[in-house]
Amino acid sequence: MEMSNDEIHAQGFTVSTEYDAILLVSFGGPERREDVIPFLENVLRGKPVPRERLLEVAAHYEHMGGVSPINAQCRELMAALRPELDRRGIALPIYWGNRNWTPLLPDTLRQMGRDGVKRALAFFTSAYSSYSGCRQYRENIAAAQAEAGPDAPAVDKLRVFYNHPEFIAANVDSLRNAVAKLPAGPATLLFTAHSIPMSMANHCDYVKQLEETARLIAEPLDWPADRRQLVYQSRSGRPQDPWLEPDILDALRQQAERGTKSVIVAPIGFLSDHMEVLYDLDYEAKALADQLGLTLVRAATVGCHPRFVAMIGELIAERLGDAEPRAIGRFGPNHDLCPVDCCLYPIARPGPR
Repeated sequence: MEMSNDEIHAQGFTVSTEYDAILLVSFGGPERREDVIPFLENVLRGKPVPRERLLEVAAHYEHMGGVSPINAQCRELMAALRPELDRRGIALPIYWGNRNWTPLLPDTLRQMGRDGVKRALAFFTSAYSSYSGCRQYRENIAAAQAEAGPDAPAVDKLRVFYNHPEFIAANVDSLRNAVAKLPAGPATLLFTAHSIPMSMANHCDYVKQLEETARLIAEPLDWPADRRQLVYQSRSGRPQDPWLEPDILDALRQQAERGTKSVIVAPIGFLSDHMEVLYDLDYEAKALADQLGLTLVRAATVGCHPRFVAMIGELIAERLGDAEPRAIGRFGPNHDLCPVDCCLYPIARPGPR
């Protein structure tokens, strides 16, 4: 269900300092084989994605036992966030709702309403601005509020954090650990993120923010600009529709042609090692690298890195009025309240993420 600009804002996307709960909002994923196809049908409902692509992605899940790790990773993040909030004196309960699979947002909002929650502060598991990474989450929350009824709480979102110093520090730490696993000699650094349609990318700051994150991570390591590149992965949708490129597999082929021996892949577009990291990078990209004679090492996602968890706590404290907004680099802290035309996507919808 798509909500209009006015409907999204009418549902309570504002800025406040008074909250009685935290809401973790994520993509969701199946936790048993029989849920894979229904889950993907939820993801693709209303989107121009061929059935063959759905079945192709379903095979990725089957390769991993039919279980996405993303739900378990959300539970781990909630468990790590609780002591961080306690340390800051933030006694708000933490709830969790997904866009596409249980626990679904309408069910979570109903429970929050039964518990007497009136206003929640939401953390989206997405660091960047795009339709898929921000606006669609807001549309899903607005639709869930309408479905849950009049007792559903108002929900405000935390700002995107692609240039927060703690997010950058966690990624730098992961990259250093990956470098330590490489053989001696120069290596090429490929920063990777989920590809999106050009029709979506042209209406948001996704690429600009990814480029800034990549630069901020590379600079503390003195990584030369001519040995690093932003690439994309996991595209879906109709073949005739242009998406962000280059694809990581094409980039690996190009590196092999140039005589590169070692490659580090840093999946900065993802917060946890979920399906599209494990299959598309650890399985598919690694297999191609082996075939090409490339040594490939993947840096870990931020997951539950202590500095990333501390960043979430700081963003919450910031919105409660107990911390000053922080950001590094060229652009400063992002807005708290999205403008009505923020991350519009007026054409087709993307496929599975």
